[in-house]
Amino acid sequence: MDTADTTDLLDAGDINRLKWRCRRGLLENDLFVERFFQRHETAMTPFMLRGLQTLMDLSDNDLLDLLLKRREPEGELNCPEVRDVLARMRLPA
Repeated sequence: MDTADTTDLLDAGDINRLKWRCRRGLLENDLFVERFFQRHETAMTPFMLRGLQTLMDLSDNDLLDLLLKRREPEGELNCPEVRDVLARMRLPA
């Protein structure tokens, strides 16, 4: 992992495209995602972007299971980017 990967910040256009991609079908997931952006939007890095994109590739039910700690990341999901973003999304309100 490159140091710039965790220190460079995404620009406003990247953030807006990411927000659009993160819209979900389940309200519960949307609430987690919205809270994540409220907390981290101004500090989003390429590292966080990759983790979030990987999580957004999941079905709504699989994502919710991870967010609610019903299961932990396995296989391809068990990577530093995903674990980092998931930990941030799981933080209580």
